[in-house]
Amino acid sequence: MATKIFINLPVKDLNKSKNFFESLGFSFNPQFSDDKAACMIISDSIFAMLLTESYFKTFTKKELCDANKFTEVLIALDASSRQEVEKTVARAKELGATIYADPADHGWMYQHSFADLDGHQWELAYMDESQMPS
Repeated sequence: MATKIFINLPVKDLNKSKNFFESLGFSFNPQFSDDKAACMIISDSIFAMLLTESYFKTFTKKELCDANKFTEVLIALDASSRQEVEKTVARAKELGATIYADPADHGWMYQHSFADLDGHQWELAYMDESQMPS
C-alpha cells in the first residue's frame, strides 16, 4: 500500500514557481531537485514535483493542459485554522496568484482557493469535524 504521494505539476518557470511556494512557507528537498525539477515538501508524506514543461513532457504522450484555461486537477490541503486559510490565500495573491472562487463557510468547514503562477488550483480548508453535521 502506498505511503507517500507525489503530485507532478508542469511549470513554465521553475525558479519563479519555487520562489512563489517558498514565499508561502514551503521548502524543497534538494536531493530530488535540479534545474528541471523541484521536490516541494507539503508534509512528511505529501510532495509536489514541480517539473519544467519540457521535462514533464518526457513522462507522457499526451498534450499538456494549459491550467490557465482548463482545470486539470484541484489540489486540496487541510489547514490548522480558518486564519491559516485566509493568511495563505492572501499571501499567495500578493505573490501573483489569482483567486478563482470566493471563500466558502459551511460552519464546520471553511475553504478558500487560489491558482498559482501556472494556473494550478489549490484549495485550502479548515475543518472542525466535531461540528460536522451527522
